Amino acid sequence: MSQKQLKEAFISNLNGTSLLEISAGLSLAPLCLLCRGLLLILYHLHYGKPVSSRKYSLLLDFLVLVSPLLFSCTVLSPIIFFMPLILAAFCAGIFSKIYSQSKREARAPFGQVVKEFQKTYLDPEYIPAITVFRVYVNVLTSISILAVDFPQYPRRYAKAETYGTGVMDLGVGAFIFGNALVCPEVRQKSSRTQPKFSNLARQLLSVWPLISLGIGRLLSVKSIEYHEHTSEYGVHWNFFFTLAFVRLAASLLLAIFPKEKSWLVALTLAVFYQLLLSTTSLKTFILHGSDGRDSRLGFLDANREGLLSLPGYLAIYLASVQVGLWLLQRRGSVRGWAAALRALFLAALALLVALRALQACTEPVSRRMANLPFCAWVLAHCLLLLGFFLATDLSLVFTKLLVKGSSVPCCWSVVQPPGSSAKQGMEPGEDRLSHLCLINAINKNQLLFFLLANVMTGAVNILIDTLHSKAAFTLCILHLYMFFNCLIMYILRARNIVLKFW
Repeated sequence: MSQKQLKEAFISNLNGTSLLEISAGLSLAPLCLLCRGLLLILYHLHYGKPVSSRKYSLLLDFLVLVSPLLFSCTVLSPIIFFMPLILAAFCAGIFSKIYSQSKREARAPFGQVVKEFQKTYLDPEYIPAITVFRVYVNVLTSISILAVDFPQYPRRYAKAETYGTGVMDLGVGAFIFGNALVCPEVRQKSSRTQPKFSNLARQLLSVWPLISLGIGRLLSVKSIEYHEHTSEYGVHWNFFFTLAFVRLAASLLLAIFPKEKSWLVALTLAVFYQLLLSTTSLKTFILHGSDGRDSRLGFLDANREGLLSLPGYLAIYLASVQVGLWLLQRRGSVRGWAAALRALFLAALALLVALRALQACTEPVSRRMANLPFCAWVLAHCLLLLGFFLATDLSLVFTKLLVKGSSVPCCWSVVQPPGSSAKQGMEPGEDRLSHLCLINAINKNQLLFFLLANVMTGAVNILIDTLHSKAAFTLCILHLYMFFNCLIMYILRARNIVLKFW
């Protein structure tokens, strides 16, 4: 077999992993974020000022926010269930140190801090969990698209062939979910003053980079005979095209139907699509082609996975719009967000229960078809991850109350209660610290970060025999790859450059 065939075989015919392992892995990113926030607060407690060095800030963010995830999906994957416990214990140790030192300095009693925390008002204009969710999905995707070509990346984490729940399968759906959370229909405060199809026109202008990237990827992959998994999207289709189509189709549907009922449109679409899969020959066509022998003759046959999975991805997007609208409802107090956190976890639990029933009554999860169980699975785990990030933010707000004046970038700012005579605003130094934050840096140029990761993944695969790499070499390459991507984003943020002109 040629090198191209070997690499294609390496990422084919896989079956995914368990829901429990994926759930355990989802807790790692929020714990890394919590650990980094606690370290910054501890530094402020010791030195009376925040970390102000760009070099040390980048190094801390990379080592705490990115490196543990890279290890967890390679050499530490055999102990993935112990990783959350280790990180949680480390965070507990840091918090204990912060509390004991703040108590010695005659800070407020713990009970008083708890009462103050419950009455705290948070900046209603900015929800850090949404930003962090989108950034981490991008980071985890960037790690996986290169790591999957190395033998140290567990095969059970890669995309499943037909049925199964791989980590990378969830990444595809999470990307759709994250895009919907900040779409124009969600961010737009009032639709009454806007023309009915204004958002559709805006999306027509904003998706051209995705279409251009899709065409660019298609031409580059075919011209250099780069290895590709045909049953993922088809011969010519790719995820950039899927994302562009879904955004356009969703804007059209939301211009026709009320966006407050987007969950109902999503449910109708997903159920109808599943009925077609279950009662017609559509499933057979997607899996085996028009002649039953996996033929790829004609555009539809050649790209059947990418084209016919669009209804499922569209349903995920529309349901995520409803989540975005709900999150942006004005709830400024900690009490309000604690209630929202409970609602997120309950919704995730309900979807997981529904998933078990759906798999028993219909079929297992299939990213290849984007069936109804896949939609339920993606939404459940995305809500779970979003809930973890919300819990992390609330924990950091509580810890900041123990150390007055401390700040954590990309964390909630405490503001004055409504009606207070004091001026509302960001905590001192919070805006300045955002320039020293890797999360903020990636957020400002997310599409560029993803594009750079794709280009570098191709370059590494061309230059290196990834299939026969040793563990130490693999870790070195992956760390250099991610650090370079992060460094570029960090430099652009430091110079306040945002490469978005559409």
